[in-house]
Amino acid sequence: MTSEGAHTFTKYGWLVCLWVLTASFQYGYHTSALNQLQAVLTCKIADPTAPTYYGLPTCIPMSDATFSVVTSMYTMGGFFGSLSANIVMDRYGRKGASRLSSVLTAVGSAVFGLSSSVGPLILGRFLVGLAAGLGICLCPIYLSEIAPVKIRGNLGVLTQLAIVIGIMVTQGMGFGLATPRQWRFVLLISSGISIFQYFSSPFVVESPSYLNRKGLVDQEKLAIHRLWGEIRDVSRADSEEQDSEEPLLPDSDSATERHSAVRQPAMTIPQLFASTELRRPLLTIIAAMTSQQISGINAVLYYSNDILSKSLPELASYVSLGITIVNFFMTFPPIFLIERVGRKQLIQLSVAAALLSHLAVGYGLNSGLVTLSSIAITTFVMSFAFGLGPIPFVIIPEVAPPHAVSVISSVGLSLNWSSNFVIGLIFLPLRNFLANGDPMKEGRVFYVFAVALLCSTLWFSKLYRG
Repeated sequence: MTSEGAHTFTKYGWLVCLWVLTASFQYGYHTSALNQLQAVLTCKIADPTAPTYYGLPTCIPMSDATFSVVTSMYTMGGFFGSLSANIVMDRYGRKGASRLSSVLTAVGSAVFGLSSSVGPLILGRFLVGLAAGLGICLCPIYLSEIAPVKIRGNLGVLTQLAIVIGIMVTQGMGFGLATPRQWRFVLLISSGISIFQYFSSPFVVESPSYLNRKGLVDQEKLAIHRLWGEIRDVSRADSEEQDSEEPLLPDSDSATERHSAVRQPAMTIPQLFASTELRRPLLTIIAAMTSQQISGINAVLYYSNDILSKSLPELASYVSLGITIVNFFMTFPPIFLIERVGRKQLIQLSVAAALLSHLAVGYGLNSGLVTLSSIAITTFVMSFAFGLGPIPFVIIPEVAPPHAVSVISSVGLSLNWSSNFVIGLIFLPLRNFLANGDPMKEGRVFYVFAVALLCSTLWFSKLYRG
């Protein structure tokens, strides 16, 4: 088989792909887990006939403020996990970083699931956050480096799909396991998945690109053969891959420079900030990640229950799951459209729909049109899912040269975590400030998000040629 024949994975390659995506699945899983367990975990729903179960308390009393601290540990851990991801990936490889992420998730979930007081809850949540921060940096890069060129963009969308599946699974589990005696199983199941991932890792190959950078050409050829069913001319493959990505890079980056970069030592964060050649790729990823979070997706999802429950009071408990299912199905179109429509066009279409949805949500809330707000929230989630959600992850390994992809991913995802934290922190205070106590003015905050998203997207479009 010639090098042009690698259009897809072998069966083994697809299994490796699923193994890598476990990190993204766990990211989504723990993003949503405590939302479903809050009432039973904090003793708002308790079983007075059984204060303990297998020697552990059936709930852990805590105030809303304390629960917020426990919840925020995930974001804090994610920030530090992403910030250190480049060091871990470049020192231990993509596979080694995945193993570390699985260990942190297994330990953190087990500590949380077996806790009897607030302290271990905080520790477990922080460890899971560390794993998520590392995993969400790692997954797009690992997938890009094991994927055949022909399906690389399509495969990159699977990162977002795995996140959405993780969210959907925990929301579905909440219907059956959010009880005083069973809530701990949600965490222990996650721990079991990561334990399986760790012990199955000896059967998984390292990234061919990482092996090439380390000069392990024979191991690289073996990995490619197992993933793609062929032994390729490595130098020819590199040239083809870099040529296919060339339009995404700054003008000063030629294919020759990209090829020489493969063997360059990995960069550190200070070196990245000092490099003028990498300023544009760095700013492109920063703009993409900023646009993703400044869209207000997490704030909208947080607020959606309150809005939609007013129009569907009998189905309030199914509202979040319904929105996540919509998100899930709308993540499939970019898998097929990303190569046909293009990254830039897809994200611009996504932003345009998101802007219209923000305006409709704001107008609906200010006018008392709950049905309009409900529909607009659903269309916003749909618009986010096919562009703003997956594209920032897809382009990370495309705009960055091989020796800088880890560090640019680390900086970009650290900013993503911090933006997520800040927006979640200011959303309700900002809404209340702009409304000035008037419930018919609560929609104003969505106009602010619309303006901010428009500005960040214009900045991104100027940087990214697509």
